[in-house]
Amino acid sequence: MCGFAGFFGFSDAIARSGPRAVLRAMGDRIAHRGPDDADVWFDEAAGAGLSHRRLSIVDLSPAGHQPMTSASGRWVIAYNGEVYNHAALRAELERAGLAPRWRGHSDTETLLAAIEAWGLAATLVRSAGMFALALWDARERVMHLARDRMGEKPLYVGRAGPMLLFGSELKALRAHPDWRGEVDRDALTAYFRYGYVPAPASIHRGVSKLPPGTVLTVSQADLRAPGMPEPRQYWSYADAARAGARSPFRGGEQEALDELARLVDEAVALQRVADVPLGAFLSGGIDSSTVVATMQAQSSDPVRTFTIGFTESGFDESEHAEAVARHLGTRHTRLVVTPADAMAVIPRLPSMYDEPFADSSQIPTACVAALARRHVTVSLSGDGGDELFGGYSRYWNASPLLRRVAAVPTPLRRAAGSAMRALPPALIDALARPVAGRVPALRGDLASLKVARFATMLRAGGRQELYRHRITHWDPSAGLVLGGTEVPTAYDTDRRALAEAPSFEQWMMNADALVYLPDDILVKVDRAAMAVSLETRVPFLDHRVVEFALSLPLSMKIRGRDGKWLLKKLLDRHVPRSLVERPKMGFGVPIDAWLRGALKDWGEALLDPSRLRREGYLDVAQVRRCWDAHQAGVARNGYYLWDVLMFQAWLDREADATIG
Repeated sequence: MCGFAGFFGFSDAIARSGPRAVLRAMGDRIAHRGPDDADVWFDEAAGAGLSHRRLSIVDLSPAGHQPMTSASGRWVIAYNGEVYNHAALRAELERAGLAPRWRGHSDTETLLAAIEAWGLAATLVRSAGMFALALWDARERVMHLARDRMGEKPLYVGRAGPMLLFGSELKALRAHPDWRGEVDRDALTAYFRYGYVPAPASIHRGVSKLPPGTVLTVSQADLRAPGMPEPRQYWSYADAARAGARSPFRGGEQEALDELARLVDEAVALQRVADVPLGAFLSGGIDSSTVVATMQAQSSDPVRTFTIGFTESGFDESEHAEAVARHLGTRHTRLVVTPADAMAVIPRLPSMYDEPFADSSQIPTACVAALARRHVTVSLSGDGGDELFGGYSRYWNASPLLRRVAAVPTPLRRAAGSAMRALPPALIDALARPVAGRVPALRGDLASLKVARFATMLRAGGRQELYRHRITHWDPSAGLVLGGTEVPTAYDTDRRALAEAPSFEQWMMNADALVYLPDDILVKVDRAAMAVSLETRVPFLDHRVVEFALSLPLSMKIRGRDGKWLLKKLLDRHVPRSLVERPKMGFGVPIDAWLRGALKDWGEALLDPSRLRREGYLDVAQVRRCWDAHQAGVARNGYYLWDVLMFQAWLDREADATIG
């Protein structure tokens, strides 16, 4: 796990600053991703440069130093991640007589040798791992940028005049003298819908996230043309989902269980390979317990496991994790986080995440990553289990509701939705207050926001659109972002693939795997972990596990109001069901209470009306109505307010960086 950045092209600003100095500055901005080693490489004739920061995981010797040049001298690579099956790739190269004289045992060297032998696309198809890379082809004089199949590792790409810029984090691009960094109001509109900026957009105009499973190739001719070439797909979740639907698993439940056990066992074994201390996050839930149980079954020594607890009992799962750890015999570390500890993380969030990011579980994620880093350099996690095996309650709760709503004739639904939207928000809140105690749907959140969300659902065209609106935070049509029009996401671009799902429940899982998983869950973990130089690995996202899960019938995932059926059967082989069977709590924090207490002054300063008007991004009336209702205790609006506060805090951080 590392970080890299670079550029391709010529500009006056680069000539004045010095290309190697710029590359070093770009790398220094992401030193936390790789504190063990650093270097830059620059081709003066082509204007191509790479900067690398290394977190040494496999082959700690200088033989793993990057940027690395291939044996022939044709290829130069800067690489972040791990190719877990690189030993098998080496053996294949050796059997075919295509291996160079090895300098060390790093997967980076294996990648270069494989690319020389088979080409980049064929190598990526053969590789099982998580990675992002920049690869310079000195013969063809083109820059290749590539990202892993599921989007575990980040890669930002943008144009700045005649220059191509790229890097593991946006802060690396900001160190380039041609950087401008204009806020993209369309991306901001999407951020307020989801609580994160969905790919391929970034918060900055002209900068995008490279989509998972793609390669972007840029030539010198491309730099002279406007825009950016289209990335090429070497693997597609949407294609894998279609294949799974068309050729479903035909075996029985025992055969499916045995195959899942084999695949998870193989994925965990590959991801346990490291030359540094290794452990795992353990929440005590199904997913992390399955990963840890598999690790422990493969290890003769106790596995290091980590969890955090909270003093607020409604948010604390640490006792469940301890029970699982005792049963499995792991070497467990638990840290109880006080509100003061958790809130001390908040000022660091804008810099850590680099974009507005409003999943409040980022706070405990940062805490557990910091805890693990005190003891290990690599930690495995159970992420991906919910999206692949049907773990979220919305998969079985939303479907009946949305079917009922969709059954109402579209003209009638849209008319009712429009009528609701015409009601003044203040009137809705006033009418709802006296009856909220007797009407469960009106409790908690600001009633006008709930009604607005429901009204938007009614105006939607079908179940897919209804679901999208159900997961909406701030409805884009309400005009919270001034001058913004929502950018498209995979919900739009992969509609045909999603429509081929064999059930609406599987459609929702596919939608989450395409958008929510890479742009929220994996971002949350990557940035929190790499901020403390911790590598995280995700066995469930091995593409062979993903493809198998996509072939399973729904009955092996969801039964009634219970999800992850097959995964639970696998865990039953290791852990009594009584230790893990409980309602899903999530990895949350008491934001509602904090915003009325310890965080109130912080929030009030960020949401000061004169400041909001001066910045000119948001509708001041909507923001203040939401804040005031929360402070008055008539609504629990932390869910919505956190979106606004994280954007405002990010703006502060941007202003400080510009001044600095």
